[in-house]
Amino acid sequence: MAKQTINGKAFEYALLLEFYERLKVQTKVTITENESFVIAKSYFEGFDEVEQATFRLTASASINFLMDIEPRLSYGIDDTDILQIELVSDTQGQLGDVRDVLLIRAHQKWEIGVSAKNNHRAVKHSRLSKSLDFGKKWLGNPCSGTYFEEIAPIFEMLDSIKEKDRTTKWTSIENMHEVVYLPVLESFRRELLRLSKQNPGQVAENLVQYLIGYHDYYKVIKGKKKVEIQVYNLHGTLNQPFRSIRPKASIQRLKLPNRLIEVVYQGGSKTTLLVSLNEGWQISFRIHSAKSTVEPSLKFDINLVSTPFTLFTTHIFIENKI
Repeated sequence: MAKQTINGKAFEYALLLEFYERLKVQTKVTITENESFVIAKSYFEGFDEVEQATFRLTASASINFLMDIEPRLSYGIDDTDILQIELVSDTQGQLGDVRDVLLIRAHQKWEIGVSAKNNHRAVKHSRLSKSLDFGKKWLGNPCSGTYFEEIAPIFEMLDSIKEKDRTTKWTSIENMHEVVYLPVLESFRRELLRLSKQNPGQVAENLVQYLIGYHDYYKVIKGKKKVEIQVYNLHGTLNQPFRSIRPKASIQRLKLPNRLIEVVYQGGSKTTLLVSLNEGWQISFRIHSAKSTVEPSLKFDINLVSTPFTLFTTHIFIENKI
């Protein structure tokens, strides 16, 4: 298991634990001890006491903020209105749900989700291959036959190399960037523009939704001495009052784009595209090989370069005296 994954799971558990400890004195709370809970708990308990305390301190700082802007966390209608806390399975992430921690009040038909990140800001790690239809999977509009014809020879070459010797390194391919990365990236660029032209208003919105998720949520990013919280309030389900108790801050809804403006290479790069959309969205797509040995697929490291001014973001600095 990769260190990044272990740290991420441990941070999810720390958030769940701190939510429970902070809220159980104010309202009725239960924890759903599902498979995700068991896995995350085991990773958390694999750290020493000092590291565990650091995870919990960061989680606690973010929960202070969330309790201020989500009064329904602390207040239930009556004793039957139980707050349920659970960790989401990884399979949900593959279905477009990027939330890791769910807080649910079934009695109120209300829930909020938290996406937990440990020193990690990428929004997706998506693959390209000979048969993978990124248009259909990401955007709801299938790629053209021309796109698959263009990329087929490159991925067939990679498949042939792997078949001959599974230990062959990517570095053994002469001019790898020009021979592999650049032609695949250029086919991807042209296809994205084609799909956008054929489906105006649809592709831009679907692309962003695919990348950031289909549900409203809070993204909590754990840094070394601070925690960053971003609020993805796409559908207006976050930041709601409870009866007469209003949130201590007001958060605007986040506008999705409806137009793809351009797709260009980033500053002479042969590996990174910048996709610009209206409403202030800009996304970088860096193509790379996921492993050191050759395989017939490539991976994108996808990041939000810029977001709308309506994306509420706050930083909480943490003084770690542990």
